[in-house]
Amino acid sequence: MTSDLHQRVTRLSLEDKARLLTGRTGWVLHAATEIGLLPITVSDGPAGVRGTEATQDEHSAGLPSPTAVAAAWDTELMERVGRFFAAEARRKDVDVVLAPVLNLHRSPAGGRHFECFSEDPHLTAELGAAFVRAVQGEGVGACPKHFIGNETEHERTGYVSRIDERTLREVYLPPFEAVLDAGAWTIMAAYNGVDDGVETSTMTEHRRLLTDLLKGELGFDGVVFSDWAATRSTAPSADAGLDIVMPGPGGPWGRVLVDAVHAGEVDESVIDDKVVRLLRLAGRVGKLDRDTTTAVEGEGERVILREVGSRGHVLLRNEGDVLPLSDSVRTVALIGPNAVDAYTQGGGSAHVNAKYLVDPAEGLREVLPENVEVTLVRGGDPRRLLPVVTAEHLTEADLTLYDGDGEAIDLPEVPGGAFHINAREGTERAELVASLTLTEPGTHRVEVAAVGAHTIRVDGEIVSESDHRASVDDILESRHAHPEGPRVEIEVPEGAEPRTVGIGVDMEVGDFGGFGRGVIVQIRHAPPGPTVEEEIQEAVRAAETSDAAIVVVGTNNEVESEGYDRPTLDLPGSQDELVRRVCAANPNTAVVVNAGAPVLLPWLDEVPAVLWSWFGGQEYGHALADTLTGRAEPTGRLPWTLPRDHDDVPILDTHPVDGVHDYDEGVFVGHRAYDRDGIEPHRPFGFGLGYTDWRIDDAALSAPHTTAGPDGLVTEPPTITVTLTNTGRRPGHHVVQVYLEPPVDEDGLPRPPRSLAAFASVRAAPGETVTAHLDVPPRALAIWDPAEHARRTPEGAYHLAVGSSSRAIAHRLSFDVR
Repeated sequence: MTSDLHQRVTRLSLEDKARLLTGRTGWVLHAATEIGLLPITVSDGPAGVRGTEATQDEHSAGLPSPTAVAAAWDTELMERVGRFFAAEARRKDVDVVLAPVLNLHRSPAGGRHFECFSEDPHLTAELGAAFVRAVQGEGVGACPKHFIGNETEHERTGYVSRIDERTLREVYLPPFEAVLDAGAWTIMAAYNGVDDGVETSTMTEHRRLLTDLLKGELGFDGVVFSDWAATRSTAPSADAGLDIVMPGPGGPWGRVLVDAVHAGEVDESVIDDKVVRLLRLAGRVGKLDRDTTTAVEGEGERVILREVGSRGHVLLRNEGDVLPLSDSVRTVALIGPNAVDAYTQGGGSAHVNAKYLVDPAEGLREVLPENVEVTLVRGGDPRRLLPVVTAEHLTEADLTLYDGDGEAIDLPEVPGGAFHINAREGTERAELVASLTLTEPGTHRVEVAAVGAHTIRVDGEIVSESDHRASVDDILESRHAHPEGPRVEIEVPEGAEPRTVGIGVDMEVGDFGGFGRGVIVQIRHAPPGPTVEEEIQEAVRAAETSDAAIVVVGTNNEVESEGYDRPTLDLPGSQDELVRRVCAANPNTAVVVNAGAPVLLPWLDEVPAVLWSWFGGQEYGHALADTLTGRAEPTGRLPWTLPRDHDDVPILDTHPVDGVHDYDEGVFVGHRAYDRDGIEPHRPFGFGLGYTDWRIDDAALSAPHTTAGPDGLVTEPPTITVTLTNTGRRPGHHVVQVYLEPPVDEDGLPRPPRSLAAFASVRAAPGETVTAHLDVPPRALAIWDPAEHARRTPEGAYHLAVGSSSRAIAHRLSFDVR
């Protein structure tokens, strides 16, 4: 097959070969029909297949965020999700899905925390491999990302991650090795740079990691894509091992790459290898010679998304069995900003235009009996920006695009109060004329924001001027999603006629590099309304007069998104106060946390029940109602550690120092650092309650000792047999977790006191005893010796701790490595 691919490449000119190596568009690669290559289509992303049109008319299935799926600790469930992804991809004519995200939760403040699986490399590796196997098993390519060291967002296009050899090999590389073992067809090179102790380069130019390690030592025969607009050079990136520059049609390759070959800066054989890899990918996804792609039969969308949502829910506290809700409950106060406006997916490239959204109130009202009354109360608005105006509230909205001579060349339709309208080449200026009609008496607040150089007028008065020219960084740092704008207060007197407010925006059309040219404007408005204190008082009254109260708190799209990190782990606004006052008013209160990443819960051990519900996707309301009412059990376990306060967090500050993120914590990431430092977290890694009880009866090892082979790994890794019993009154799931406790430090190479080595999800009926068999992978026992540049397994006494979390250990087994 490879010789045939090389033969095809010889039929192309250098110019034609170079053309294939940059996207034809932002999502579609070039075809070369003369050698049988059909166009390949790629698409974001980790929480749903977004598609390529990027319009309000294109809808996608909105899945729970990757961390939510990971919280089930279930590779079989992840494989079902992968097959669903493949079916969605084929429905949208997508050949490669840009997922999964294999970066780790190095800091809970990371902006894309919700897109990643876990703080733990082993859990991430197992789940990532399961996803890739399932997607590619259906003939759709997966593109694991972001290779490598891209754990935070602040200055992500410029910082260098300084990662020593051992830390790279033991912590950050294993998830990528796992997906390569699973047969990944593509990999995405990250924005950031990496200093691995030998070479310091941006990842699109890092020859040691892309060519020597990935393609050489690890034998990767697939395609390395750049992250979008990450490539900044021609010869250095081409020689380093990057294969495809995205997005197209611009970028630093194209004709410049041809010139680099003619100048002797890049050998033509390097170009040939890239095209061979592209042809190999085409053959794998059914786009070589003829289109052999076929539809993938997936599970029913509503059923699987609803089930996956509840399977990931983590019950953090349940005193007095407040959950599930009692059958005697007749009135429920559903309270909280996220009860009214649930945040079901994170911001950035993972965001999809979901087909529909089931909110908590809708879900509860559908699941609860008809005679149960649900009262919905917001209890305060924690958002910093005002709500975006919908199209029907704009009395007028006319946008005109002008060329450099001031001639009007386009009159695009304005879809609503927030829009990003693409502009063709030659468009230089835009003018928006809009009006907003204010009807309610009182003080209205209006915000108008634009990305790039602009003049904004409200009722003829200039309220904002800027000469900041828009650039690709406005997209990469997500400033386009929440642009800042002045706030104007406008009074409408009691009994007066409705007030029409004129809005004018004169702005320069933004040049967003590889993302094209365009106009980004947001008009936001809040009508007169109660204060936060008045809303909390209303919530307390609702709780006092109800049989049960459910408070849904959390983050929102201003807090968790690609492009920026979180400055604090606190819940935004007055949500902590809302929780305390509602719980004081009604002892039968359950608190639901609607967040993708850790937030501090200072009241966690004071309130009756707390359920972590993540970003639940389009079926969020149904899944939440299923868990709250007991239709489904919360079977999730924390894939990260929940801190008590900011001071406990091992790595909180995500700002690079002089452009460098120094990974000087080494192998002590997440729960490993808490164990090393003896810090008691609010809830440990792997923690999760349920609606039934379990007892781990026994655990046994396959052998009391093993030996290391010439490759430094043990020849017969231990297998553990665990028996456990569901001692409760309901069927349920349990996650058996095995942690390695290695010998004392050797040769100055400290090891974590405890690290995850294996896990298994089991299910049992009430009173049933089941058996789980867990294999400990050889690499879990090994260390990377930087002096030898190789793995080795130190001799000595090892322990395997079997339990229900990293801190709840039921049995400890011993064995020797000789």
